[in-house]
Amino acid sequence: MTREEALKEALEIVKAQASVRAMSAEELTVMVGNVARGIMSLDGPGQSEEGGAQPPAVDPAKAIKESSVTCLECGRAMKIITKKHLASHGLTPDGYRFKWGMKKGVALACKALVRERRKKMKDMKLWEKRGAAKPGA
Repeated sequence: MTREEALKEALEIVKAQASVRAMSAEELTVMVGNVARGIMSLDGPGQSEEGGAQPPAVDPAKAIKESSVTCLECGRAMKIITKKHLASHGLTPDGYRFKWGMKKGVALACKALVRERRKKMKDMKLWEKRGAAKPGA
């Protein structure tokens, strides 16, 4: 949440409070600032008060390892970063790659799993089966 959004929310809350009881201009100003800071702190420890982007949990170049891949949002290590996990951060796989400066085709899985999947696909030779099916059709 940006600082502007937090201020808007704080204004709505203080406006509701001011409609119930009389408040001076100084009280209103102080209360808006306090509520906005409270809203920003609830947004999460990864966000600073200036609304800057959170730093990655690990170096993006070292996130994909042989037997694990580390989520740059939360720092959790796993074999594959799924769409469901990224949705919990409010991201899509393409959005995640863009945010952290990864190339478009980078697999969000550990190197061993990518290698294993590539080997299976080569063993299946789907391109030969697809080519053989076309002339008979």
